[in-house]
This record gives sequence, C-alpha cells and structure tokens, in this order.
Amino acid sequence: MYHYVEDKKFLHKSYSFSADIVNQLVQHLKHFDIETQMSLVGSGNRNMVTQNGNGPIDFDFNLIIEYAPDIRDCRYIKDTVMLAFNDVLDNKKLPNCKDSTSVITTREFHFTEGNQTGFSIDICIVYLDEDDNWYRLIHQKTGNVNFDRYYWNQGPNTREVWEREDFLKDNNYWNEVRDTYLKKKNMYLCRHDNWHHSFNCYIEAINEVYSKVAGGTDKRNINGWYTLW
Repeated sequence: MYHYVEDKKFLHKSYSFSADIVNQLVQHLKHFDIETQMSLVGSGNRNMVTQNGNGPIDFDFNLIIEYAPDIRDCRYIKDTVMLAFNDVLDNKKLPNCKDSTSVITTREFHFTEGNQTGFSIDICIVYLDEDDNWYRLIHQKTGNVNFDRYYWNQGPNTREVWEREDFLKDNNYWNEVRDTYLKKKNMYLCRHDNWHHSFNCYIEAINEVYSKVAGGTDKRNINGWYTLW
C-alpha cells in the first residue's frame, strides 16, 4: 500500500536529478520545433511523494505542449518526444525510455550513496485549451504498430482547482487533502487501475475535500474553527 516518503534529503536529491533531465528534454525539443514547459505533478510539487511498500518511487511530470507543427498529429508528437528524450538519456549514459499508454517512463535509477530507494521519471504529454481543459496524449496499443491509435483524452477541468487548492491550504484543510489523495492512490491500486494518473488523483482529492467543505458536511468555518450548530 502507498505511504508518504519522509526522507527529505533523498527527495530533494532525486527530484533535482529528475527535474534536470526533464528540463533538458524541454530545451532539446526546441530543435524539433516543439515548444513545451514542464510541470511537476501535484504529489512531488507539494511534498506528497508516495511509495508502495518498499518499492521505487516515481516523479510525475506534465510536459505541456505550447506549440507543435500540428497539435492533431499525436503519433508524431509522441514519437518525437520519445526520440528527444532518448537523446537526453543517451547523453547521460542512461537507458532509453519506455512507452506506455498514457506516459513515457524511464528505467529505475539508484544512487550509489545514501538512500538507495529506486526512482524513475514519468512524463505525461498534455496540452491545455483556452477554457483550462487539459488533455493527455494516449497511445492505445493493438499489438500491431500500424493499427495503434493516438489521441488526446480530455481530463478533469482545472479552472477552479488552483483556487480551491489555495482555499484549502489557507483554511487548515490540507491534511485532509493529503489523506484523501493517499486513499485514492490506494483505492486505484487495489482495483489494479493503471488509468488514473497521479494528476487525476490529485484533482479528485482537491475537488472531493472542497465539495465536502462547500456542501456543509464539515462543521469548520473558513477561519478553521469548529461550530456546534
């Protein structure tokens, strides 16, 4: 089952290593006329990195497409990002990345000194439209690459998520967000559901806690006090 990683020194070291690689990918993609920016997904960016038992951890990044020659050509975008990513990994003498349905992932890394917990990088290719709807690039495999399907899959609307995040932090609900996020990760783990990316779990946790507060099922007021009626 998932739990939060508490080794701050290891988290800082492994995140710095991972972020440097993804940033190099962002820079390298410019040579392919693709403009992107990277964003660490909720868990890593908010001290919410989880670990399943003693297993490896992963850092989830959104690679946000800001410009591509044809945003509709999902196969080209996925193939080009993987090519560029492998260039970056090769320069560091690291193994090539792997392609999965909704993310690109690295092999497992280990430091030779200190905490030797394995860690990897997962990159979800996304873009946002003008209404703050976000879409992730899906590679639906068929067993025959000629018939594989590539498409943009719309995720939850994020228009209000960041405002809700600030509200919950400011009014002492953040521990409930952390608990809810962890429960969702473990729920989908038990269901063997690999479809729910960490970003989805994070948005679901924010919306669930906020809805409970806004719906009046929690007796705390916006200043963090409890009322009796």
